[in-house]
Amino acid sequence: MAGQGTPATALLTKRGIAYRTHSYRVAPDAPNYGALVAAALGVAPERVFKSLVTDVDGVLTVAVVPVTGELDLKALATAVGGKRATMADRAVAERATGYVRGGISPLGQRRQLPTVLDESALAHGTVYVSAGRRGLQLELAPNDLMKLAAARAAAIASSAR
Repeated sequence: MAGQGTPATALLTKRGIAYRTHSYRVAPDAPNYGALVAAALGVAPERVFKSLVTDVDGVLTVAVVPVTGELDLKALATAVGGKRATMADRAVAERATGYVRGGISPLGQRRQLPTVLDESALAHGTVYVSAGRRGLQLELAPNDLMKLAAARAAAIASSAR
């Protein structure tokens, strides 16, 4: 794949789903990374979502939440019918998805993991998620994201404190 191609963009192209890519430059270890990405893209931060790999009762699960909030692990576990959720180990998350931290996309993963999208995404015409590489975001309709990731929508984010 040349240029901006990632497994996520290849999947979208193959399925004929409308999307746009947006490049940005933010240091991966910067504090408030998500807010800085939104600012770099010139979009409202509640439209920018982060993909977090979790472990729900021994099953790796992706939670897609707005960068303006935090993942509510208890709500995530409930959303997938589990009892307990924890954040997955970084190396485990990278190995399972095929992406590096800061660039994990909910699409085009090495092995498609169960995915839950925070329901706040459905209030927007388009949302932004990682395209599978640091410095590159996908913009697409939340319903297309749900369809391709076989995701369910649930209230899994709590407001930033």
